[in-house]
Amino acid sequence: MEVIQAEKAGFCFGVKRALDRAERTVQNSATVSFGPLIHNQQVVDRLEKQGVRVIEAVDKVKPGETMIIRSHGVPPEIYQMAKERGIKVEDATCPFVQKAQKLAAEASLKSQVIVVGNKHHPEVQGILGWAGGNAFAIEKLEEAQELPFYQHLSVLAQTTQLHANFQRIVDELRHHTQELTVYNTICNATEERQTVARELAGKVDVMIVVGGKNSANTRKLASICSEQTQTYLIETEEELNENWFKGIQKAGLTAGASTPDWIIEEVKKKMSEIEEKDLVTQNDAEMNSNELSLENWADHMLKLHRGAVVTGTVVKMTHDEVYVDLGWKSEGVIELKELSAATITDPSEVVAIGDKIKTVVLRVENQEGNPVLSKRRVDEELASERLEQLAESKQELQAKVTGVVKGGLLVDVGMRGFVPASQIQIGYVADLKQFLGQTLRLRVIEFDPQRRKVVLSQKAILAEEQENNRKRIFETLQEGEIVTGTVQRLADFGAFIDIGGVDGLLHISEMSYSRIKHPSEIVKVGDEVEVQVLKVDREHSKISLGLKQLKKSPWESASEKYAVGTLVTGKVVRLVPFGAFVQLEDGIDGLIHISQLSEKRVAKVEDVVKVGDMVQAKVIECKPEEKRISLSIREAITEAQVAQEKEMLESQPDIPEVTIGDAFKKDSDQ
Repeated sequence: MEVIQAEKAGFCFGVKRALDRAERTVQNSATVSFGPLIHNQQVVDRLEKQGVRVIEAVDKVKPGETMIIRSHGVPPEIYQMAKERGIKVEDATCPFVQKAQKLAAEASLKSQVIVVGNKHHPEVQGILGWAGGNAFAIEKLEEAQELPFYQHLSVLAQTTQLHANFQRIVDELRHHTQELTVYNTICNATEERQTVARELAGKVDVMIVVGGKNSANTRKLASICSEQTQTYLIETEEELNENWFKGIQKAGLTAGASTPDWIIEEVKKKMSEIEEKDLVTQNDAEMNSNELSLENWADHMLKLHRGAVVTGTVVKMTHDEVYVDLGWKSEGVIELKELSAATITDPSEVVAIGDKIKTVVLRVENQEGNPVLSKRRVDEELASERLEQLAESKQELQAKVTGVVKGGLLVDVGMRGFVPASQIQIGYVADLKQFLGQTLRLRVIEFDPQRRKVVLSQKAILAEEQENNRKRIFETLQEGEIVTGTVQRLADFGAFIDIGGVDGLLHISEMSYSRIKHPSEIVKVGDEVEVQVLKVDREHSKISLGLKQLKKSPWESASEKYAVGTLVTGKVVRLVPFGAFVQLEDGIDGLIHISQLSEKRVAKVEDVVKVGDMVQAKVIECKPEEKRISLSIREAITEAQVAQEKEMLESQPDIPEVTIGDAFKKDSDQ
């Protein structure tokens, strides 16, 4: 039996976007999802283990929790209720659904709105909410035929609606209105998946559709495939039945848009195992039907049988096969897929000519008379014992990343292991491809030897080390100590600095003696900075840091530079009802009280000065110990006037002094 997987299967853009947002949000705050994030119970269960709780009402959100809007969207009143309660919202609505919501809202202003889709589906309920109280949903042609006549109709589609069904209903609606506006809001990804699934179903003997049974797009996929061939809808590989594949030559595999890669991979692997079991059964039948000589039959029985573990030497390699000398009448052959649990493109990645390897016999003879062997299965059996021990002991192991799937990483641990994206490292991982080829430090967190399923985590090790390091830092760190750290992230109120595995807060007020609007004016993410420990709150695990403390405070020399009576020039930086603050230098602002702005009475500060003005004022008070300087424009003006009058007097020519006696004498002489 040949297993063929559809080219377009699994997570669509909208679902992946919602999942990424949820995993990123839960890293930073307690998180709830308004309704299941997507229609896949396995994914919802996994998110719940990570801390994403599902709620069905806004009043179930606890203080401090962030509420994620599910990918299917919600009516506008949900946003309003969250706003009224001060709840932080992370909107994970699929962009295609958001487009439909917007079109519905706009169309409702001028026409009757109809949504073609399942009226009980949350996506449709959300779109109807945006379209107002008169909008309604229909899903069958018969429902459209029963509608009355409307002056103006607007019709939209549920994003997972079958295009053919939507078109039939649109054609019918043209007979029920004078003016029909059609919005084809069917998701492109949905149409692609449906087209590819239909084509594949027409080429195979049986079709397996994987996805949540409550998922509209998955059920529609199954419906499309069933029109072409025998089709089964399953959620996990456990539901596969070997009887479905008896006598089957080709089996097709596809999945709904809410189905993660790791579930698809598990189903495909189980189908491949069923395929291999069929090959073994066929081989047994061939052996029973072959007429072998007594000598050959003894040769088979004495040396080789299905399931026998044998050791041989690699003697030949092609691009997709390895030949092994077993000391038997013909060389054993190993296909590429049976060479390693990892995905490889050439046998030389695993073995070389001359290597002695241990294999298991899958078939005693193929059509060419060669034993069919597997190295992978021997390795997996040995690995299974080791992994079972590691799962119990929680001991660390190392493994190389061999592949990247949407839900995480594939690693080689003797068998194929899976590392979920949320378990790679502490914090959100945006680009999984960066880990391809890297060796990770891992711990087994889930192991099922029967299903050959192994799930691993590097995050568990890193988190444990981080916690131990955090305890050590809080035990040894002292207030006043100067440490070096790296800026991890910025917020409006400050910067978080990693000081050896623990984040401390460098508040914006502790960055500079001068007033700044945002931390990015002083530091940026990735900067290495030297800071002083201001406070260590061991009870609440908080560390407060300071940067300006490592610089000399401008107030230390303020009493000399800004002595009472000194005339200074500065820039107006802030206005308040009682006066204006003037920056004299970085870190020092002086206050000009409203009564000191002018010689005249001032009603409003902004009537005299505005932010950005350069002004001259006189220091009338300086108290560095209180970080306070009082200035006066009025006294500066008065002093300037006095100085000007004095200068004018001093610039006039000298007039000789004449006494009364001198004047009389001058008159008598005349």
